Amino acid sequence: MSAGSARGARDPVHHPLFARCYARFSVTAESRMGLAGIRERLLAGLSGRVLEVGAGNGLNFAHYPDAVSEVVAVEPERVLRRWAVESARRAEVPVDVVPGTAEALPVESGAFDAAVLSLVLCSVREVPRALGELRRVLRPGGEVRFFEHGRGGGRVMTFTQRALDRTLWPRLSGGCHLARDPVGALRDAGFGLGPYRRLTLPEKGPALPASYCVLGVAWRPSGPWSPAPPARVTGSTGAARG
Repeated sequence: MSAGSARGARDPVHHPLFARCYARFSVTAESRMGLAGIRERLLAGLSGRVLEVGAGNGLNFAHYPDAVSEVVAVEPERVLRRWAVESARRAEVPVDVVPGTAEALPVESGAFDAAVLSLVLCSVREVPRALGELRRVLRPGGEVRFFEHGRGGGRVMTFTQRALDRTLWPRLSGGCHLARDPVGALRDAGFGLGPYRRLTLPEKGPALPASYCVLGVAWRPSGPWSPAPPARVTGSTGAARG
């Protein structure tokens, strides 16, 4: 089902003003904050059938390698989804943009070789449920590539992030939360964690509440769920190199 087929339905997520602001900022951030290079690193080496959750305006699509046979990109916000469809038309790999939420992915179980989470867990309403859905749709051993922002920066910054989460930030930022722990959430959901690296964006200038990011790999275990061992962190908490 394409994005256009859901025009008559009520969207579960509706942030048109934020969507327009985000789309303008994200395009600028590709070069000024080095996000284009981070997207290249996030997606490098992927192959087969890939699910992207929360595709936004589709800026990842240009960076998928040729070995990817298909991308199914789920985006709940109608304005962003419309721009994602335009990005999909310019992509060099097949991309199908569909409406849906992370908590109820509109795809079959065990059908994907890999999944991509790119600045999406901050705004998911129910993170454990969303990651449970991700486990459902991945084949055993399937990869998760993630680039997320979350809690960091010491006690003062963490206090600031939590205070903003309790007040204005989610309302102004399309449901985004600053103080979530994406690595811990993946571990708690039963994913195995591979190497990951913490990044601070922007590379130059003062750190902001949304500056603390992490880029890494996880996978769906082949066997039954069990708590994941502590993951190996590569690099240090510092500026992005991308």
